Amino acid sequence: MIDIIPAIDIIDGKCVRLSQGNYDTKKIYNESPLEVAKEFEAHGIKRLHLVDLDGAKSNKIINFRTLEAIATKTSLIIDFGGGLKTNEDIEIAFNSGAQMVTGGSIAVKNKEIFTSWIKNGVEKK
Repeated sequence: MIDIIPAIDIIDGKCVRLSQGNYDTKKIYNESPLEVAKEFEAHGIKRLHLVDLDGAKSNKIINFRTLEAIATKTSLIIDFGGGLKTNEDIEIAFNSGAQMVTGGSIAVKNKEIFTSWIKNGVEKK
């Protein structure tokens, strides 16, 4: 079986697409990530990859309220990424409803903290 996992990239609480990762090419395709997530769910999607591009740019989680809204108003299994650089960021992501997180650049740029997350896990509060 193949799982299709759509992604929603977020800037300023809106669904966007960038061209080749360039923030100057931002195109807003929907004002409401929750609305898009609900549409995915209505079409039988079970998982969602949610990317906090504001967080990725600022090196700390920013759009956790959007994560909370999607997590509490859908039954999607959410994999969250973007701006996860500290133990506090990971805790915020899980406490806001993520069931998984994606460690992107942190896995290469700070191997020690990334390895500690793998070894020690993170507890929800």
